[in-house]
Amino acid sequence: MKNVFLITVILFLWYGCSSVPVTGRKQLSFIPASEMNSLGLTSYRETLAESKLSTNAEQTAMIKRTGDRISKAVEKYMAEKNMSSAIKGFQWEFNLIDDPSINAWCMPGGKVAFYTGILPLCQNEAGVAVVMGHEIAHAVANHSGERMSQQLIAQLGGTALSMAMQEKPQMTQQIALSVFGAGSQVFGILPYSRKHEFEADKLGLFFMAMAGYDPNEAPQFWERMSALSGGNAPPQFLSTHPSDANRISELKAAIPEAMKYYKLQ
Repeated sequence: MKNVFLITVILFLWYGCSSVPVTGRKQLSFIPASEMNSLGLTSYRETLAESKLSTNAEQTAMIKRTGDRISKAVEKYMAEKNMSSAIKGFQWEFNLIDDPSINAWCMPGGKVAFYTGILPLCQNEAGVAVVMGHEIAHAVANHSGERMSQQLIAQLGGTALSMAMQEKPQMTQQIALSVFGAGSQVFGILPYSRKHEFEADKLGLFFMAMAGYDPNEAPQFWERMSALSGGNAPPQFLSTHPSDANRISELKAAIPEAMKYYKLQ
């Protein structure tokens, strides 16, 4: 039995290995994008149905405007690099949830949610672009698909997502919500790895610059976020997005490259 499991894992590692767009990093991801997008849409709709959308027209418009600018920049960049297949099936959507939680996330397929509690830290539209670029980068890099694949192997022995949804729908949904970063009060978020975070930081920096937002805003935002914890328990956003001196240093080091995209605007 143990040998069968090992063979299964090896096959997944061999056939389920893909590359992250832009960075080229190899990742284990054997779930079809169409299935991840469908699961993301279902989770997104459920989250919105259980949440209160903001009635602040100005803030909501800013979220949608920033998301529209960055998503269009991403589509343009991916098309120029012949990598549009990485975002095939994305149907962008941006909503602002009236909730004091300091949080934001992007589900597979380009489904984005911001919480009003993070806006004071953003301070302005460029600050929103930092968070928006970072969260969209997680989706473009298929970090959720990668984590979902890892969790299916760990908890369900590498069962295909479609089969897992049929045989153990509740467990699969719990895994999905924890992977996506939604429903955290019930299920608990699976932290992104430091590798994922640095990858999303760098890609997000490029994406916001391509959309015409000054990338110098990024380290400033994370400095504000880091200071917020003050040595105490970090806010929800920081529980899955570790903010430290290394992250800020890496962002500053990547700014010269990001500025090349910014100056092209």
